[in-house]
Amino acid sequence: MTGLGPLLFVARHGKLVLIAGLVAGIALPGLATALRPWIPQMVAILLFLTAFRIGPRETVDNVAAVARTSVTVVALQLALPLLFVAGIGVAGLPFTPLALAVTLMLAAPSVTGAANFSILLGHDPAPALRLLILGTAALPLTCIPIFAQLPQFGALDAVLVAAARLLVVILAAALMGFALRHWGFPRLGERGRRATDGLTAIALAVIVVGLMSAVRPAYEQDPSNLAFWLAAAFAVNFGLQIATYLILRAGGQPDAVPTAIVAGNRNFALFFVALPPETSDPLLIFLGCYQFPMYLTPTLLRRFYDAG
Repeated sequence: MTGLGPLLFVARHGKLVLIAGLVAGIALPGLATALRPWIPQMVAILLFLTAFRIGPRETVDNVAAVARTSVTVVALQLALPLLFVAGIGVAGLPFTPLALAVTLMLAAPSVTGAANFSILLGHDPAPALRLLILGTAALPLTCIPIFAQLPQFGALDAVLVAAARLLVVILAAALMGFALRHWGFPRLGERGRRATDGLTAIALAVIVVGLMSAVRPAYEQDPSNLAFWLAAAFAVNFGLQIATYLILRAGGQPDAVPTAIVAGNRNFALFFVALPPETSDPLLIFLGCYQFPMYLTPTLLRRFYDAG
């Protein structure tokens, strides 16, 4: 592979590329609005690159890994949100928009970029990709008991259709990436992997611009409200990552870092299709703020994960 110098340079500075995407999302609201309709296509490209980089053999290395991933999916997407909703009820607290946002986040599967964050942190991305695929496949089942506790959802079928659509996109993109890797580049090599890392860093930076279309207007309208949602997003995302990693490390569990990354970074925007506008609109601010801890994970949590 020749002419890969620019991509290798981007790969070496992947964390800075992600930060640049966050800055662009704030500084260029017009671009963020223009990119937002293209998010599904960009996500598919990201999944294709991730699957190509990892390869089919590394993704499903053995039956034990798949079984372990299935147990993790149930714990993250079913047990955690049910415990959270139950805790709100036992404490007698009101079910605020923040509580709804946290519940949706806990019930959601992994974000598509979790495997790429694992790569940027120097860890195996395959467990995160397995969690993404199996978690999305299980979503139509795991979300039903949770939504039964949430009166805000009046259209469960819309969520199931959206989950099925997302699963089709994930499987199609992953299979195409696996096929190209298997038949086109069976021996990708370190240089090829690093070049692919550069491409995925660029894709992640572009995607985040579109996801932050609500941040700049929120800042101009009410900076204090934006600060509240931003603090909540960091607390929930990093709190889940840190707690999950410490628990798994204490138990001697493998794949602690990629699993912790997935625990804090979820694709809860999927559920917006089933929420009425009066309920979903306040959550758009949380969605935009959520991108900050997500994209800053490789930078701000590197020392924490390395210390373990």
